[in-house]
Amino acid sequence: MRVILAEDSTLLREGLVRLLAEEGHEVLAAVGDGEALLREVEAHAADVDVVVTDIRMPPDHTDEGLRAAVRIRELRPGIGVVVLSQYVERNYAAQLLTSSAERVGYLLKDRVAQVEEFLDALERVHAGGAAIDPEVVRQLLIRTTHADPLTRLTPRERTVLEALAEGHTNAAIGQKLHISLSAVEKNLAAIFDKLGLSQTTGYSRRVLAVLRYLES
Repeated sequence: MRVILAEDSTLLREGLVRLLAEEGHEVLAAVGDGEALLREVEAHAADVDVVVTDIRMPPDHTDEGLRAAVRIRELRPGIGVVVLSQYVERNYAAQLLTSSAERVGYLLKDRVAQVEEFLDALERVHAGGAAIDPEVVRQLLIRTTHADPLTRLTPRERTVLEALAEGHTNAAIGQKLHISLSAVEKNLAAIFDKLGLSQTTGYSRRVLAVLRYLES
């Protein structure tokens, strides 16, 4: 895939460039701030497949990378966006996923050290799916309230939804949880029904379920 990187840490940025090159991917640009990221995306709009960006970058080190990521999703929805964060930041995850959970990833920087998991996440986003860090999903699950519709789910349904929120396919969920594909489908049907999504069809229902989960 063809990637644009935005990371203000020179060490991490160059490490990512080398990692992606060694895996056969092409890094079209590697920059250190949000404004430069937007410029490079526009310059390579016809070529770039995925953008990988840190959240906090110069000049203020607040949410420059996130704002750039949201802007890219608005202007260029066909480009995958993977945001890297030092910590689990619920509001930032919600902002990134407001419109949909397609071609989007939210990963903790520690996940980059898990090379296979990081590369798998990029591939999922490139293919049109989602890649949400398991730790982000776990912490969001802990924060749900008793008034939330998620409390209606059984423990198994919650683990299936957790895996769905991470961006896994039905087959991958089955492998992850050691259950059959039919069991996955049965649990998903129950989840969609309990979340009021039984009348929605196609992949959009999966996206809505993830959004309902993250927004709770």
